[in-house]
Amino acid sequence: MSYNPRKIRLLMALRGAGVTDTKVLAAIERIPRELFVPEAFQDRAWEDAALPIELGQTISQPLVVGLMTQALELHPRHLVLEIGTGSGYQAAVLSRLCRRVFTIERLKPLLREAEARFQALGIHTITTRLGDGTRGWPEQAPFARILVTAAGGPEAPKDLTDQLAVGGVMVIPLGSDHRDQKVVRFRRSEAGLSREDLWPVRFVPLLSDPPQQVHSA
Repeated sequence: MSYNPRKIRLLMALRGAGVTDTKVLAAIERIPRELFVPEAFQDRAWEDAALPIELGQTISQPLVVGLMTQALELHPRHLVLEIGTGSGYQAAVLSRLCRRVFTIERLKPLLREAEARFQALGIHTITTRLGDGTRGWPEQAPFARILVTAAGGPEAPKDLTDQLAVGGVMVIPLGSDHRDQKVVRFRRSEAGLSREDLWPVRFVPLLSDPPQQVHSA
């Protein structure tokens, strides 16, 4: 295990800010965040900050990754659907805590880079798909856990909530305005969905129409 002092400081800061699940902290410690950020930001990889990646996207702040992962209440047997692969960092963290991660990304260059990182790290429990994340992955549903890493509108996409198993949990940023987003946790019971607003956040928007490049071979 690495004794990078920046990493140790970050983990202590995450614990102090509310990431108290030791399994989540261990997963963050084990995933080398420096492999998921552009070379220009290598020296900031272990700061508690969101950083820009390609195509106008970001790699989330470690505190947000830790809190959202913790809110999922993961179990090693869970199948998890992630919407918004991005750099692949969140999926890599999830992969240390569940049985399999299914992750969808709408931007082909980002997905290919993320796949290369998973391969380099020897992570074989992540299955990727290029496409519209708002439609979910019906062929693999239902999912015990769903994590959305882009902001929906006022309501969660129905295709996603329909793919949540009974007893399942979905965590998603929601808000009608980028200045008024909250992380929301849904739980599905036999009676239906319950909603719990957790904390304010700011994410890039969840887009339903894939860009033109997705349709190319």
